[in-house]
Amino acid sequence: MPLFRRRSGGEGEQDRAGRRGFGFGFGRRGTGSPAAPGGGEPRLDPAYGDESVRLALRHAADGDWAALRPALAAAEGEDLTFLVGTLSHVPRVEQWTSRALADTPEDTLLLLLSGARHVAWAWEARTGARAKDVTEERWKVFHERLEVAEEQLLEVAEREPSWHAPWRFLQTSARGASLAPDVATCRFEAAVRRAPGNAGSHWDRLQQLSAKWGGSHEEMHAFARSVMLAAPEGSRLGELVAVAHLEHWLALPDGEDRAYLTSPAVVGGLQEAAFRSVLHPDFTPVRGWQDSFNAFAMAFSLADQPKTARLLFDALDGFVTEAPWNYLAGGPVKAFRSHRDRCAHPWR
Repeated sequence: MPLFRRRSGGEGEQDRAGRRGFGFGFGRRGTGSPAAPGGGEPRLDPAYGDESVRLALRHAADGDWAALRPALAAAEGEDLTFLVGTLSHVPRVEQWTSRALADTPEDTLLLLLSGARHVAWAWEARTGARAKDVTEERWKVFHERLEVAEEQLLEVAEREPSWHAPWRFLQTSARGASLAPDVATCRFEAAVRRAPGNAGSHWDRLQQLSAKWGGSHEEMHAFARSVMLAAPEGSRLGELVAVAHLEHWLALPDGEDRAYLTSPAVVGGLQEAAFRSVLHPDFTPVRGWQDSFNAFAMAFSLADQPKTARLLFDALDGFVTEAPWNYLAGGPVKAFRSHRDRCAHPWR
């Protein structure tokens, strides 16, 4: 089935927040049937509907640090992590931040942005190809860029010990550089001490524990479930269960993958996780909620659970996130549209 066709490759990272004014207490709906899944045109929006983030992205693309810096200076905690992470994917940021640092090496925000950009820039060099398909030259560039990122982000962490942001990006850097497991663990612990509920840090830890990064399916699933159970009901961290099942599915050969996701045990685990988190009456749509809904929507669609998937597609109203739809052929928007339409009319 075309809907289940995966992208080639997959051992590399498959990288990866706006409030919306509708109800999320799906568990309270007792009568009636949901409308067809959100009919909005599927779209990717790196600003997540936030006009201030959209403006920051334009300043970053223009290399206008004087205009961009106030936005970073005003951001605190996880908002700073989110904003820097978003800006780190803007092309050529590494060029103008390097020049600006030569003039103002004491600017810690500038150093943070440069370090985060070097992590993202490193992954651009590596690409999402399987490790065996990455050329020697690309590996060389990948590690050179990660070395710069490591130096800069560790310096930021030393200057600003309370900041979550440097540790969040150092997690990804550690995984790419294949640093020792205890280093990766220390970085995750440092990140969650500063932001206990941060979904990005937990997502990165799950990737670290996955089989494709040297862990195992067992470790990955155990981590996802333990985090879900430890989090308050209504926390978006339940998405880790869905992501873990998608990672496991991705690792299986054709035929076994679909059988795995549609098995009663996996479907039951997905239902438990969804109704403890994003479909729980206490769920609050904090920044990044769309990532969680997209992960569950894809998992339920692949698991042949169109009714539950429809709840998620309806809430998203066409809002597509890059991950995890980039695991499927055709690109995120096309994959999202195909699965949404299938779940709207499962009898076709």
